[in-house]
Amino acid sequence: MQITTAGLGKRFQRDWIFRGLTRTFRPGSATAVLGPNGAGKSTLLNTLSGQLLPTDGTVTYTVAGRAVAVEDVPQHLAYAAPYLELLEELTLLELLQFHTRFKPLRPLVTLDKLIGLMYLERGRHQLVREFSSGMKQRLKLGLALYADAPLLLLDEPTTNLDATGVAWYQEHVQATKAGRTLLLSSNVPAEYAFCDEQLLVTDYQKPTA
Repeated sequence: MQITTAGLGKRFQRDWIFRGLTRTFRPGSATAVLGPNGAGKSTLLNTLSGQLLPTDGTVTYTVAGRAVAVEDVPQHLAYAAPYLELLEELTLLELLQFHTRFKPLRPLVTLDKLIGLMYLERGRHQLVREFSSGMKQRLKLGLALYADAPLLLLDEPTTNLDATGVAWYQEHVQATKAGRTLLLSSNVPAEYAFCDEQLLVTDYQKPTA
């Protein structure tokens, strides 16, 4: 998916979170959205993905050269963030069966294979609410990384992961990023070291004439 912005801005009441963003995010690119805590990284990510409507400017989407309406972007989007909730009353297998009805997995990735890739074999029939915070984060990441979606958003992806979990993330994000448009919000260099582009939110917080 290609995302093109022109003079993009988002304001809450009288406060501009960012303003004047003109940029193109192309398939095959990985962009780290950077800035201090509270700078508006998640807001920018959600505006770029169409989950928040902009206050100013425009954002357009194309897949394989065809325009995509903003209301249709979610079907092309995979998203992982610590604040996104899981259906914790389901077992792992039940959750995967439900989730993949709406967001299919990448070709050749079966439910069994995904469970193995996430190292969650022992939790197959366990209620998700009984998972540790690290297991839940690995599950969120696995669902996003292995979704058959051209737009991938990762917000603070290594939250709740130990060193082994961080290494798992680094391995699997590298294995699944090719050909996608990847946007990643972070303050942790280990999360975005592979990104070929960077966008500093504070560069778009200066008053514009």
